[in-house]
Amino acid sequence: MSYVNTENYKSMIHNTNYVKWLIVFLLPLTTWAQQQPVLRLDTILQRIDNNNLMLQSYGLKADSYKHSGDAATAWMPPMIGLGTFMTPYPNQMIMESRDKGNLMLQIEQDIPNLSKLNAKRRYIASQGNVERANRDITLNAYKAQAKRLYFNWLIARQRVGVLEENEKIMVMMKKIEEVRYPYNQSQLGGVYRAESKILENQNMIRMQEGTIGKARGWLNSLMNVAGNQYFEIDTTYIPSFRAAMHYDTASLAELRMDVFKMNESIKSMQLNIESMKQQKKPDFKIRFDHMYPLDAMMPNAYSVMGMLSIPIAPWSSKMYKSDIKGMQLSIQGMQKERSAMLVETQGMLYGMQSEIESMQTRVSTMQEKIIPALQKAMDAYFANYQENKAQLPVVIDAWEALTMMQMNVLDEKLKLYEMIVDYEKELYR
Repeated sequence: MSYVNTENYKSMIHNTNYVKWLIVFLLPLTTWAQQQPVLRLDTILQRIDNNNLMLQSYGLKADSYKHSGDAATAWMPPMIGLGTFMTPYPNQMIMESRDKGNLMLQIEQDIPNLSKLNAKRRYIASQGNVERANRDITLNAYKAQAKRLYFNWLIARQRVGVLEENEKIMVMMKKIEEVRYPYNQSQLGGVYRAESKILENQNMIRMQEGTIGKARGWLNSLMNVAGNQYFEIDTTYIPSFRAAMHYDTASLAELRMDVFKMNESIKSMQLNIESMKQQKKPDFKIRFDHMYPLDAMMPNAYSVMGMLSIPIAPWSSKMYKSDIKGMQLSIQGMQKERSAMLVETQGMLYGMQSEIESMQTRVSTMQEKIIPALQKAMDAYFANYQENKAQLPVVIDAWEALTMMQMNVLDEKLKLYEMIVDYEKELYR
């Protein structure tokens, strides 16, 4: 009796040590799995907005125009000169001492018209708003790209789930074939065919894992982090689509980034016209000359001169008048282009909305009617197969039909999600 208790005790100690080592081994894996971040789609989009380097470059360019505008208000530096004035050439006969000439100091300063400088500053600074509009357009494109990658990842995870679940059925059928074969209740070819389907299924899973890895790398690059940084997505996320009752060009003009950019470009061109109109105003210049006579008997002398430009002269005004007319025509052309763009977008959105609603109905029919029917057929064939009332090829055909339809549904869902992405991109582009 004591011998049995000792053996039981040793066995219990051995099992306890085994469990301890198993816990020590699995604990880091469990901790690692718990530490993997799960990023929601809105989190990824926010990180792209904050961290993407290309988007940051637009902000820097926009700020540069502000400083360039401030630089436009600077005056030209003064000019200073030193030389001779009315000095005779060497070896010339000098009749009087005063004919020896003068040593002259000259100072000259351009005095620009302040209204011209301010108008130019406003025009240059306005181009920063165009760069910010370019940033919004690029951000909209990056968001659409990120959504596509996210939805491809989401569908790939669902495909993996379908394939893994269906693989269990094929593995079970293979085991049944292996059990029946020694009793001549199945053929060896059935075992090999089931094995090939399992391997084919595993290859499809690897392909989906490649899609996930590609999406992860691209999303990391958009967020400006290392491409191999590991994270998971929220697999419970379901993209939604809300159909609008109507689209009017006024509301579209407020939503679309390219229209906003065009509006800012028109404003900038209008400021440029105002700057050109200021060219008809005169500029000023002042010059001071001081003469030191080379003859000590002659007094020091000076000259002060103020100068005024006359830009209204016909041969001068033609330049800015033609530029203003050309710019006004360009603005009119852009306004026509903006109107045409809004009308085209309005029709396109109605068409995309109709297509999305049709796809939603199609996917819903496949999910709620076709797949359940194929699943029932598969269950019936498999039940008959287990009772040895049906052959393996019949069950495999039903299994393939179900798997193919499940994959087709996921393909259609991905198309639907991408349609929603295209719709949102077109709405805010």
